[in-house]
Amino acid sequence: MDILILFLVITSQFLFISSQHHPLDPLTPNEILKIQQIITTSHFSSLPNLNFHFVDLEEPDKNDVLQWLSSDKPNQSFPHRQAKVVIRGGGETHEIIVNLTTGSITSEHVYKGDGYPPFTLTELVQAARLPFNSSQFKDLVVRRGLSISGITCFPFTIGWFGESVTRRAVKLSCFYREQTTNVFAMPIEGLTILVDIESMRITKIMLERGRTTLPEAEGTDFQFSGRPEPVPCKGNNNKSFTINGHNINWKNWRFHVGFNARAGMIISTASVFDSGKHDWRRVLYRGHVSETFVPYMDPSSEWYYRTFFDVGEFGFGRSAAPLVPLTDCPSNAAYMDGYMAGGDGLPQKLPRAICIFEQYSGDIAWRHTEVGIPGKVITSGEPEVNLVVKMVATVGNYDYILDWEFKQSGSIKVGVGLSGVLEMKPTTQTKAGHIKEQTYGPLIAKNRIGNNHDHFITYYLDLDIDGEDNSFVKANLKVKNAKASPRKSYWTVVKETAQTEDDARLRLGMKASELLLVNPNKKTKLGNDVGYQLITGQPAVSLLVDDDYPQIRGSYTKYQVWVTAYNKSERWAAGFYADRSTGKDGLAIWSHRNRSIMNKDIVLWYTIGLHHIPCQEDFPVMATRADGFELRPVNFFERNPLLKS
Repeated sequence: MDILILFLVITSQFLFISSQHHPLDPLTPNEILKIQQIITTSHFSSLPNLNFHFVDLEEPDKNDVLQWLSSDKPNQSFPHRQAKVVIRGGGETHEIIVNLTTGSITSEHVYKGDGYPPFTLTELVQAARLPFNSSQFKDLVVRRGLSISGITCFPFTIGWFGESVTRRAVKLSCFYREQTTNVFAMPIEGLTILVDIESMRITKIMLERGRTTLPEAEGTDFQFSGRPEPVPCKGNNNKSFTINGHNINWKNWRFHVGFNARAGMIISTASVFDSGKHDWRRVLYRGHVSETFVPYMDPSSEWYYRTFFDVGEFGFGRSAAPLVPLTDCPSNAAYMDGYMAGGDGLPQKLPRAICIFEQYSGDIAWRHTEVGIPGKVITSGEPEVNLVVKMVATVGNYDYILDWEFKQSGSIKVGVGLSGVLEMKPTTQTKAGHIKEQTYGPLIAKNRIGNNHDHFITYYLDLDIDGEDNSFVKANLKVKNAKASPRKSYWTVVKETAQTEDDARLRLGMKASELLLVNPNKKTKLGNDVGYQLITGQPAVSLLVDDDYPQIRGSYTKYQVWVTAYNKSERWAAGFYADRSTGKDGLAIWSHRNRSIMNKDIVLWYTIGLHHIPCQEDFPVMATRADGFELRPVNFFERNPLLKS
């Protein structure tokens, strides 16, 4: 038992909860430890193979949070603090609510629906080690002339393909790492191992005869040695922003930064200061990555099941990597650690999970050169200086770089960068024109195919524009014929307010439009609805046919934009139980209720989509490929907020 855990065990006998400074603060190590003690000393302790799969703050009622935040007692503990715990034991999934004030279990039930909770790291590691105790596996490796000590096996989720009954299972693909640090560049072809997770044993080794290509290791390394390992920064050495617990104050913004094992970084209760009104005005109640969908475009036996839901199957927080100063974050960055529960329920620390820094981008916030005044040339302006909150999740071969960028103009810019290495498929060919067999991607290096695939990253955005009651407005551009003018045409704006969830889902690129979330109950002095505009990125949607099994599970990726009525339990686009899910839960299902969304508390969902056709520049490691979106004020302020009143 390490020193942190020992300390928590001792102190938890005397102190359960310290005073909370925000109702949405993530669970502390002390709280995680206490939850583990409550579960393991209850009747659940008799369950065989007990594992903790989800331990997080139970989403509190929004009204309670808003009331607490508006009170004059910010140092009092939030009275409704609870945790949601999902454990498995004896082949069943148990959902438990723990009251963090009383330290007691308040509800429990066995989940009987489709799908399973995220895998624990312990399970994935145990599964990956199983082949090395298998005589059949060792024999296959020796016959291929490989050293068993040079092999790494990775567990891949296997999806759902119409089975009426499913079991928790993964398929292992193995790679040869001798003479390279780029493990994914050396796949051992034609070998797939099926592992039953509940019994933790190999149930089948699938070998495709005659497929023994192993690419050469030459040219696969990518380590950067241009400078020594930087020394991590300690504390906040930049006085432009302050960090109080999880609360951030910078310029005209204040917001809350949280962290959990599933979503990773979570931004909450973001408000912007309006100097004209001398008041803080609400913009975003809760925002985070909800799900990713990464289907590979290869229907062969070794690849067809590679259709990953990284957030729901593995967890972005659980996959987060400690940020490296001077590589991930600049020298002026401050850092936040993250805490989560391991498979045994004990707290785990992720150092430098999130960094926060002020960024001088070299862009211009605003400027103008005025030459209309006789005898004078007047140039005014100011540089753009923004605040960035960053996290990196490394899920297998891919690194997801996640940024939330706050601008003094009132905008919030959200970015996703993709780097890492490709999943590759061996081939005997070294020239693109010589390949005669069916391939599902281009030749990107000698003896290596880079398989085509998609990345869909869906964001949950509970926007509260100046309050909870908002509407979704499509401001469509319509071309009209000009009359009594030398001009023949012009465009005008036709606004349409979505009344129900069916009205709001959109496939971008079909028509020119602006997408707005407005508060119809609040007007500017000129009579305009206050609002924010969604400025979208690339208009990519899933191209899979609707009845393809992965598409049934990820049906929400047929549209980039959805708007739903707020429900605190509806946060995960592919459903809460994403592993081996069957598409019976999730965003598309909730939206079919077609609830009213006009002048209601609503949630905006936006999917960043990237169709990735690999190229030679992606090898041996990818230069970062980025996309994102922006939430920009439209008639929210009376004038440009960069010009202080």
